[in-house]
Amino acid sequence: MLQGLAFYILATIAVVSGLLVVTARSPVHSVLWLILTFFSAAGLFVLLGAEFLAMLLVVVYVGAVAVLFLFVVMMLDVDFVRLREGYARYLPLAGIVAIILLAEMIMVSLAVVQGGAASAALAPAALPEGVSNTQSIGRVLYTDYIYFFQAAGIVLLVAMIGAIVLTLRKRDGVLRQDLASQANRRRVDAVEIKSVTTGAGVKPEELL
Repeated sequence: MLQGLAFYILATIAVVSGLLVVTARSPVHSVLWLILTFFSAAGLFVLLGAEFLAMLLVVVYVGAVAVLFLFVVMMLDVDFVRLREGYARYLPLAGIVAIILLAEMIMVSLAVVQGGAASAALAPAALPEGVSNTQSIGRVLYTDYIYFFQAAGIVLLVAMIGAIVLTLRKRDGVLRQDLASQANRRRVDAVEIKSVTTGAGVKPEELL
């Protein structure tokens, strides 16, 4: 009874916050609702016994992806009013896609409940004694799927390098800090002693 109540509460929060991600006017509020959606989905994973996926969702998506979205939204000067101009135009198409996805999820759920072929495929496998869910995933990931795991890491590395290359563009009029020249600077190059007559002051051209 307690698990069922927790499921309905977390599922309701996840659905409502997911809708608010799309309908919120402020992009910052959208990111905050997205974080709440991730936490609710993590709670559902815990109820399913997939604590590794719950931890992965919180650490990776909330701790990295959502925070990155928040920084990008707050730092970039993006005209969100202009981006939302075509929202009403694409709303009917988005509604049709949402109805199709909802119908597919209902069909799969009915197949599982009625004990069809999908129910046997989605049935959780029994873990050996003394082996946790995280240990089981780690053994399979680093043995049977090690090449796919490494390939995914290479793809992410290439994407990260590409993003860095695209953002590091040389622009005229931008002052850049040269750490090597600052660290190797000598006193004779940075300090110049001026001979000033008492009471005469210093002329502006002498300072140049």
